[in-house]
Amino acid sequence: MQNVTELVNQQLDALLYEETDLVSNMANASALLNQSLDQINWVGFYRYVPENDELILGPFQGKVACMHIKNGVGVCGTALTQRHSLRVADVHQFAGHIACDGDSKSEIVIPIFKDGQPLGVLDIDSPVLERFSEKDEALLNGFVNIFIKHVD
Repeated sequence: MQNVTELVNQQLDALLYEETDLVSNMANASALLNQSLDQINWVGFYRYVPENDELILGPFQGKVACMHIKNGVGVCGTALTQRHSLRVADVHQFAGHIACDGDSKSEIVIPIFKDGQPLGVLDIDSPVLERFSEKDEALLNGFVNIFIKHVD
């Protein structure tokens, strides 16, 4: 197991080659990260539903999860609203954190936009405080950029 590396990003690009279905790509991308990262207990996607202005649970790896998150609420909704990644060293110190899994201690969320329109977020939780580094954030932003080019 390892942290996010350029190799994982290259693997994603190859894995999604000639596939553009959003849900299929979310499923394989979350499985790839789950296999590749250490010290995580949940990885997956929330899809943005503009009609309800909310995020809805998408493909993931891990324990059962919250299914609906209002835009602007919790780490996921805040990252989407602010349009930038959020690294939270201690989720219990984040005002409005939504605790789907009491074992989670840190989290990183990368918002996903294509052509300026929100598609959702990539969410990764860890049972370890301060699990995610600036380097992880940069590489996961690259991961999402690769993901976006494979989505219609």
